[in-house]
Amino acid sequence: MVSPLLVKAAPIGREIVNVTPARAGWTHVGFRAVRLGQGESEACNTQDRELCLVVLTGTVTVTVDGLVYADLGKRHSVFDDLAPAAIYIPAGKEANILAQTNAELGLCTAPSDQAVRGVHVIDSAAMRRTTRGQGANTRYVCDILPHDDPIAAHLLVVEVMTPAGHSSSYPPHKHDLEEPPLETQLEETYYHRLNPPQGFAFQRVYTDDRSIDEACAVEDHDVVMVPRGYHPVTAPYGYDLYYLNVMAGPHRFWVFRNDPAHEWMLSAAPLATLKGL
Repeated sequence: MVSPLLVKAAPIGREIVNVTPARAGWTHVGFRAVRLGQGESEACNTQDRELCLVVLTGTVTVTVDGLVYADLGKRHSVFDDLAPAAIYIPAGKEANILAQTNAELGLCTAPSDQAVRGVHVIDSAAMRRTTRGQGANTRYVCDILPHDDPIAAHLLVVEVMTPAGHSSSYPPHKHDLEEPPLETQLEETYYHRLNPPQGFAFQRVYTDDRSIDEACAVEDHDVVMVPRGYHPVTAPYGYDLYYLNVMAGPHRFWVFRNDPAHEWMLSAAPLATLKGL
């Protein structure tokens, strides 16, 4: 039986996955992943939502209101040691994406606001790339659109590469209560990729009262929806795990709370540098 929080990927065709707020049963986060062959295009109207287009693999040209942003993307694989190309497109824009090569795209959306916002190509070289944790909790983080970047209204986007045999989003943490500065309310999607692609990983989503307690076996291109609760991830031996996170909520501020049952490891001597993402 497939978890209601797990969105299985389409193995062929243009649309890989599509998570709308209506499908997820929440308010803010939308996520689509699409694959385009060389020369194919994808048109989108952002309407009342903001869009962060992440070029996961391949190279594309994006045209917004007649302005052309060419040669976006250099990666052949999400597991390449490179930050992705990304472009922020505000509400009320017509955009066309033309694939210069075979490409895989992540379309990350959230409600916009009344502020006047412009199109921004997000500089790959300026994206924060950090290593978190140590030992079997080491993972590699790239902040594509973090909460301290003022260009967006609600949207946060980050990607994480977790080596085989490692844990991630660990110790388990949550961000489902609007209680700043202790915690903020953010919905979240995880778009998973595996290397080699026949692999699998595990993600658990659970709340303190266990009103949600789902364990998902995720395969290449699957999405896990996190409406609330803690959401750790584990990559089995032999398979590296990549995921693209999209977060959004009432306010654009990311503060999480660790599961107190597992927070002890933060002060344990060999794991003193663990962090929650």
